Amino acid sequence: MSSQPPTASSSTLGFFQSLPVLPPQYTSTQTKDATLTSDDQVFARILALYLPSNSGAVKDHIHHLARVALHPTVLAHGVDAETNHPTIRSLTTFGEENRNDPLWTARGWSALKEIGYKEGVIAVAFEKEQQQWNRRIYQFGLGHVWINSATMTGCPMSMTDGAAVLLSRHLNDEDGDQPGRQHVVQESFRRLTSRDPAIAWTSGQWMTERSGGSDVSGTETVSRRLTPQELAQEEKDGRAQDAAGLPLGPWRIDGFKWFSSATDSDMSVMLARTSKGGLSAFYAPLRRRTGVTIPSINAVEQDTYATELNGIRIQRLKNKLGTKSLPTAELELKGTRAWLIGEEGKGVKEISAILNITRLYTAAGSVGNWARGLAICRAYSKVRKVRGGLLQDNAQHLRWMADETVKFAAAMHFTWIGVALQGALEQDWDQMVRGTKAEGLIPKDKVVVQELLRFVLPAAKAQVSVASVHGLRQCMECLGGVGYCENLEDGGVLNIAKTYRDNLVNPIWEGTVSVMAEDVVRVLGDKRIGGGDVVANVFAPWVRNIIKSCSGAFKNEVAVIETRLESLISLVNKADKEELLYRGRELLDHIEVIVSGAVLIYDATINRDDVASVIASRWIASRDPTSQSRSSQNWKEDVVLDRKIFLGNEAAPRQKL
Repeated sequence: MSSQPPTASSSTLGFFQSLPVLPPQYTSTQTKDATLTSDDQVFARILALYLPSNSGAVKDHIHHLARVALHPTVLAHGVDAETNHPTIRSLTTFGEENRNDPLWTARGWSALKEIGYKEGVIAVAFEKEQQQWNRRIYQFGLGHVWINSATMTGCPMSMTDGAAVLLSRHLNDEDGDQPGRQHVVQESFRRLTSRDPAIAWTSGQWMTERSGGSDVSGTETVSRRLTPQELAQEEKDGRAQDAAGLPLGPWRIDGFKWFSSATDSDMSVMLARTSKGGLSAFYAPLRRRTGVTIPSINAVEQDTYATELNGIRIQRLKNKLGTKSLPTAELELKGTRAWLIGEEGKGVKEISAILNITRLYTAAGSVGNWARGLAICRAYSKVRKVRGGLLQDNAQHLRWMADETVKFAAAMHFTWIGVALQGALEQDWDQMVRGTKAEGLIPKDKVVVQELLRFVLPAAKAQVSVASVHGLRQCMECLGGVGYCENLEDGGVLNIAKTYRDNLVNPIWEGTVSVMAEDVVRVLGDKRIGGGDVVANVFAPWVRNIIKSCSGAFKNEVAVIETRLESLISLVNKADKEELLYRGRELLDHIEVIVSGAVLIYDATINRDDVASVIASRWIASRDPTSQSRSSQNWKEDVVLDRKIFLGNEAAPRQKL
């Protein structure tokens, strides 16, 4: 009796697996269906830690945006932006310089920016009528569920936030010798923080020059005051207003910016030298009116004005490894009209307001991308069959993915304590911290908050961005060959390769790891911070205050943190500046273990949960060479914990968009 011959597969027959389905990242506990839970359990715990019980509106908004982020029309915008990269058209038909519209971006790119405006991913941080919760937690919560689907529009949004913070400090500055400046600053701030796409602006940040990346000391861009005769001529030529009809500044900037992200923004903040020496901060709109009126084509619409770039020539677009949807360019500035912001010669101090915000965004964007990678891994593990069984039932796979989730949880807590501290700088502690589970984490004294954030933030930016790169590489491997491919089908939602490429910039953007280490050393040597010893007077008391409430349940973990803290104190006390610079990355590692470890055990203590406790214990043990990273001697018991850490409430039904 002969057996049936095997049947060959084809392009339409044979093996096909179910398509992994990503549930929304966050589900509000106020949803009508109590059986639904958040897919990103770490994120849900963080919101529960920092937000008060009366923050239902915040959670509902994040719940909503988590679903918008996965909507097919939104994913299609991302595919469009990733497929149709920005291009420049330097010349007009007959070969003249194209000063009107040299930069072209995809419609999907613009659409994603508009969604960001409408959802308030910048605006909510500046809506001061909301005092009862931490607005930064709200804002970054929106960003966490939006960042990956937003396809790099988060980059200009971060610089927009930074520019808004900078301008907010100068809203009431007198015009001085720059008539009209106060009105321009106030109107620009209104547009940077608007939810209305018709008037909302994004901002660029142009500092990098050919002489060196984060080292601005070699800045070659120069600025000078225009003479009254030059200003009169500009007025006569119809080039005295920006595209919005605001007056142009009395300064002229000339130079070359080597790496400028958000080239399609509406304004930019930059550094330039003046005749007095030193670096000054300037605000410049990207476009100006030409004096030519464009008649409307019907009686309803008003006439408009022809515009051109404000003395800016796009030399070429950068061909980057990732972030290809984001227009990043080399710019020649030749007669760019601008306003001086703050005092002449104190530009580095002014620009630091933007750097602190964008570095926080870098860490948050890193864990946001990492979160999407792990979400894909969870969805894939539930449908992928290997040797007759699903990956979600494979013990080795569960151990691997649980370990990656533990690393992600530590990075999330390291990032979000920074977000919470930034919010505490901007709001009243009694109104938005008191009554939350984070009372024991956030100091009441704003000076302490500021100094603590100044010390911790460079380390978070450095360590989290690097950890996310390693984490996303693991996520790519989880999917095998599919993870290595550029998957733009199905809305590109499973395209880990693109996420990995885009995320690779984060350890570099806004200062490399080495630059962040130097920044920490700079803080250690600054006698104005923490009474001259920020570790002994600010950092160590804060850490010890946190861990003393956790010592009962986490005796071994507290000991590890204490040992690391003593090592940090010893290193800072014994080493001179040169040795501290040499050991810069060692400093970053100490700060990461201390802060992440302390917040992990605090969260597991204040909001008791077996999984959170295991995550805290495993991560701290993994950073202690004398500890065993596994909590149980029975590997089968560990597998049960691995499943809970990685998959969460795996029995919950899939959620509909």
